[in-house]
Parts: sequence; structure tokens; C-alpha cells
Amino acid sequence: MTTLTLYYTPGTCAQAVRIALEEAGAAYELVRVDFAAGQQRTPEYLAVNPKGRVPALATPQGTLTETPALLAFVAQSFPEARLAPADAHGFARLQEFHSYLASTVHIAHAHRPRASRWADEPEAQAAMQRKVPQNMTECFNLIESHYLPNADQGPWVMGEQYTVADGYLFTIGTWLHSDGVDITQFPKVFAHTQRMLQRPAVQRALA
Repeated sequence: MTTLTLYYTPGTCAQAVRIALEEAGAAYELVRVDFAAGQQRTPEYLAVNPKGRVPALATPQGTLTETPALLAFVAQSFPEARLAPADAHGFARLQEFHSYLASTVHIAHAHRPRASRWADEPEAQAAMQRKVPQNMTECFNLIESHYLPNADQGPWVMGEQYTVADGYLFTIGTWLHSDGVDITQFPKVFAHTQRMLQRPAVQRALA
């Protein structure tokens, strides 16, 4: 019986949650929110998520928002899928990485397509947009050097164990091209992306 409903928009971080649900083998329904038509600002959707953003995940206990929270929920709801470290320190490291993606990397990217959130003047928006390639490059340099393990430590963000962090990194990595950044300058990130594309769950989520 389907008890989960994911509200999503293509090209957003909701994709990370969809990948996690596929990896977990969860039964879920998809509801597409049409940003171009302004559906995220309708009373119907604001009743689901007052922030007017995606993703949102309707569960039997209530609706959850914010990608790190949704990823933790999926991982803990389907423990047999082993999508998060079981130990407290490992789970905290997972959350650290998720927090960095959400609070720093996502915001650095958003200054290109969503510059109007931070400034009204066209010249100010243009200045922020010009800065995006530099900021995203700096973010991914840190991910490459600090967060991704070396090959002998394992192929995934957390090392040998595949986790929900991998789908989250993969999703945000797909934004680099539109931000004017060549992903191949980050060899570990690029190799991670190629591994992700081979996973059946990822292929189902992208389809």
C-alpha cells in the first residue's frame, strides 16, 4: 500500500529524495509541481508546503520538507536498505555533508536562477550571477578534497557504504554545467557521477 507521496519538480533537489526512495524500494506516489505555471504558489500547494518549494514528502505521520530531513527519514524508515550509517558519529558526518550541500552549495547555485530572491536591481542580480561559477567551483573543490574519500577508502561519499548522501551529491552535481562549471575538473566527483549513472535506482529516478 502506498503511504508516501513525493511532491517534486524536475531539475530540483527533489531528485535526491526520489533516488533515495527508489534505493529503499519504497512504495510512493509522485506529484509534479509545475513551477513555470506558478503552481508552487497556489493555495492548494501552500497547504502542503507553506514555503512554496519542493521537495515535500507526505507521510502517515504528516508532511516533511527540506531535503536533508527527507533523506534522513527515508534512510531511517527503511533500515534494511542501509542508506545511512548506523553509528552516531557516522550519521553525524552524513548530516554534516547534507547540511553543507543545503546551506552553502545549494545557495551558491541558487544565486544564478533565483537572484531575485536577494536583490531587486537588475545590475545587482547580474553581479550575483557572474559570481556563481567561482562560488560553485570553490564549493566543489572542497567536496573533492575534503568530503570524497580516496579510491582505496571506498567509492561513495561515506566510503564503502552507499548512502542517501550519494544521491544528494549526484543531484547537485548535475547543476554544474548550467552554472558554467566543468565537472571533469573534479576527478573524484566526476567518477562518482559516472558510478551513480550505472545504478538501476538512479536510472529509474531519472526516467
